[in-house]
Amino acid sequence: MQEIKHTLLPNDCQLAYVREGKGPTTIFIHGAMGDYRAWRPQWSTFTKHLDCISYSRRYSYPNENPLIGQNHSALIDAEDLLFLMDALNIENAFLVGSSYGGFTALAAAVAAPDRVKALVSVEAPMMRYAYNTERGKQVAEAFLDAAARPAQKAFAAGDDKLGVLTLTSGIVGKPVEEIPDSVVERRMQNARAARSLALSSDEFPLLEPEKLAALPMPVILIRGADTAPIHQVIFSEVAKIMPQAQTLVVDNSGHSVSQQQPEAFNAAVQKFLAEVSH
Repeated sequence: MQEIKHTLLPNDCQLAYVREGKGPTTIFIHGAMGDYRAWRPQWSTFTKHLDCISYSRRYSYPNENPLIGQNHSALIDAEDLLFLMDALNIENAFLVGSSYGGFTALAAAVAAPDRVKALVSVEAPMMRYAYNTERGKQVAEAFLDAAARPAQKAFAAGDDKLGVLTLTSGIVGKPVEEIPDSVVERRMQNARAARSLALSSDEFPLLEPEKLAALPMPVILIRGADTAPIHQVIFSEVAKIMPQAQTLVVDNSGHSVSQQQPEAFNAAVQKFLAEVSH
C-alpha cells in the first residue's frame, strides 16, 4: 500500500489514509477493530482500475484523536467520511464497507445520497434490525450477553485486552482460544476504537427502514455463509427492508469476507461496480 497521508477535518479530527490508482474514486471503510490496512487483500486488484482510498476511522491506528464523549456511532463516522470527501475534493464515490464500515457507508448514504454512486456493505451490524423477529431478538440478546455487555464492562474497568478478546470472540463466533495471536495483536492496536463503541450510549443507532429502502444508488449486501448467527439475522432483516439491493452469500467465509475469501469478494465487487458504472 502507498505511503500514509493525513488530513485534518473541520471537526478537528485527523484521519490517516492511503490513496492509489486511477479511475472512479472508491473509498474502503474498515470495521470496528480494523484500520486502513484491512484492505490489503483488495489493494493490488482494485488500484489497477480505480482511484482507491483506504482510511482509518477516527479512533483507529495510526490516528491519535482523543476520545470525545460517550456517544460515538456510525452516524459520527459517516460525518467524518463526508468531511474526508470534502477535504479531498471528492464530489461522489463508490463506498465499500465491511462490518462497522458497512454501517458507516449506509449511514453516509442516508445522510447524503448524492455523494454515493454505489455501495457495497458487508455484514453491517445494524443490531436493532435483529429485534424485528422473536428469533432475532433471542439471537441478539445471546450475542449481547456473551460478548457486547462483558466487553463493555471490561473496557469500563480499563482492561482493554479482555474487552478486545471478548468482543472479537462474539463478532467472529469463535472461542477466545481459537483466535490467532496475530489477529489479537492487530486488534489491540485499535483498542481505542473498540472502546469508543463499547462505551457509547448508542453504539447501534437506527437507520430508518424507510430511508434505507429509498436509497437511490445501486447497493449490494454481502455476508459470509458461515458467519455468526447475529450477523445472519441482521442481514436477513436488512435485506427485507431494502428490496432494491442485490444480495450475495459467499461460501466458506465467516464475518470478514474480504479477508477470508478475497478472490471471491474481489471478483463479486468488481463485477458489481462494472455493472453499475455503465
